[in-house]
Amino acid sequence: MTQLLERTPTTTPQTVRERVRFALVLGALGVVFGDIGTSPIYTLQTIFNPEDPHPVPVDPENVYGVVSLIFWSMMIIVTLTYVSLAMRIDNHGEGGIMALITLIRSWAMKSRVRVMASLAVLGIFGASLFLGDGMITPAISVMSAVEGLKVVNPDLEAFVIPIVVVIIVVLFAAQKFGTAAVGRLFGPVTTVWFAAIALFGIGGILMEPGILVALSPTYAFGFLIGHFHYAFFALAAIVLCFTGAEALYADMGHFGRKPITVGWLFVVLPAVTLNYMGQGALILHDKDALASPFFLLIPDALRVPMIILATAATVIASQAVISGAFSVASQAAELGYLPRLRILHTSTDTYGQIYVPWVNWIILAAVLVLVFTFQSSTALAYAYGMTAIGTNTITTILFFFVAFRAWRAPRWLLWTGLALILSFELLFVAANLTKILHGAWLPLAIALASFTVMATWQKGRQIITGKRTKMEGSLSDFMAEITARPDRIATVPGTAIFLNRGKTTVPLALRDNVRHNHVRHENIVIVSVDIATVPRVPSTQRVVVDDLGDPRDGITHVTVNFGYAEVTDVPRALALVSPKAACGRLDLDQAIYYLSKIELRAGRKPRMMTWRKKLFLATSRITVDAAEHFNLPLNRTVVLGEVVEI
Repeated sequence: MTQLLERTPTTTPQTVRERVRFALVLGALGVVFGDIGTSPIYTLQTIFNPEDPHPVPVDPENVYGVVSLIFWSMMIIVTLTYVSLAMRIDNHGEGGIMALITLIRSWAMKSRVRVMASLAVLGIFGASLFLGDGMITPAISVMSAVEGLKVVNPDLEAFVIPIVVVIIVVLFAAQKFGTAAVGRLFGPVTTVWFAAIALFGIGGILMEPGILVALSPTYAFGFLIGHFHYAFFALAAIVLCFTGAEALYADMGHFGRKPITVGWLFVVLPAVTLNYMGQGALILHDKDALASPFFLLIPDALRVPMIILATAATVIASQAVISGAFSVASQAAELGYLPRLRILHTSTDTYGQIYVPWVNWIILAAVLVLVFTFQSSTALAYAYGMTAIGTNTITTILFFFVAFRAWRAPRWLLWTGLALILSFELLFVAANLTKILHGAWLPLAIALASFTVMATWQKGRQIITGKRTKMEGSLSDFMAEITARPDRIATVPGTAIFLNRGKTTVPLALRDNVRHNHVRHENIVIVSVDIATVPRVPSTQRVVVDDLGDPRDGITHVTVNFGYAEVTDVPRALALVSPKAACGRLDLDQAIYYLSKIELRAGRKPRMMTWRKKLFLATSRITVDAAEHFNLPLNRTVVLGEVVEI
């Protein structure tokens, strides 16, 4: 008993909070920092690549300058822009470019519609770049790790691509099982990774302690200004040191701002900085190490285990980006930029773990094409930088626009911050544009294709919605008609639930049922699903019941509210409707659900260009069945269709 009393203080609320915070930091290390944490494998190797059209001469001044510029780029882009500024703005706890888009969309309904709409379009292009990033990250990350085999034994070079392909195929094939089980290993494995690269970096620094002077920003400025004729082109590779910075902001809703900040400032930033300095010291000590400074920094006896650890770390980094692509696609569909996609939730207790089959297989195909086309991480590196800096620059623009509205900071201070950060990022954009012929065209093409699909779907959806509204007609007029002539319409017992877009028009399925069958159910419930511009809606605000002015006519309207990141489970939401609010007539166990299906066809009217009509119709074919999307019971769901021309 005495021992138990003595141990009681160890379970105080303060200790519990500390454990929770530690767990969140550990989780953030495994999910958030995988991409940026594995960038030391290929960044310096790419910068000093002798095959580059604008090679950086290897001398002490340039090595100091490059390492200094890497450090201060991470400080400005990651520490200042994301950790210190952007992560202070969220949409009900959620961060990332989609959160900024939803904030801007909500304001567009109130003022400055054209400006808001233009910024939302810019944001969608940024999200498209992020989808491109989801295709490039697995290819370059896994490839750069497996290429360590060439350092161990040059004869193993022929096995690099086959091993990479096997790892990538297994990774994508495993997505349908979810990451809940292996996710627990992400944090510890990545923690070991950061500890290892930090220790090897220290070992390199001990060879040339003078490399520590590169922490001074004077070396970065001296390199950039004094050798601009090749330093400018080197920026296209230096951008690789902060790829994955968007993940810090995008995953804020899962881990919170503080755990991500702690993980970056006290673990990730010191570890990668030490490793970059160690690699720089190794290059100063031995120029032949340029072939693979990351792996040559590792002692021979530990090189094979480190290759295995690097492969595990890059798989984790790839997993994080793939999951991010699933989330972006899902949120884009809920916001109306993509059709309803088939989404599988792979965890019953971990929020946000989803699997989107269409997105998964498209990304897999693109990754394999990248691997077979570029054949090496160095060749692919120039394509990689454009996605990172493109997304970062767009995020910066959107963030400062939101900050102008949300913060009370002096305008001159915000304008100064925007000018300085945007000027710095635009330098990287300009440098990457010089690499268009060397692979940078690829992410731009991917982003442009994704953007075209989303913009076309949004436009076509607006046209179809307008035509459908005319076909449906006024709900109030329809109700007056069926109540005024009860002799011509038979009333059958039971509950019929009709899904509709609002409460002003008639569900097509209801209109067709009355017109062709001349019957109505005793209790009719019209359900509208409203996707809010917040990630989650509290259960107290889930349903809103309206008797439409006449509680005795047996027609009730229910608005079901979901956040854009939630599962649209309509039956579960309807269970929250009280019998009193529904006049005691809502029988969910026996209710029949009616869906109005629209059959799309290309029309002759020039509402859209012909190629966009074809693209819209092709995209519509991947739309998931509405019954599955809303989680309706298939044995009690009836679908009635209409033809609509676009």
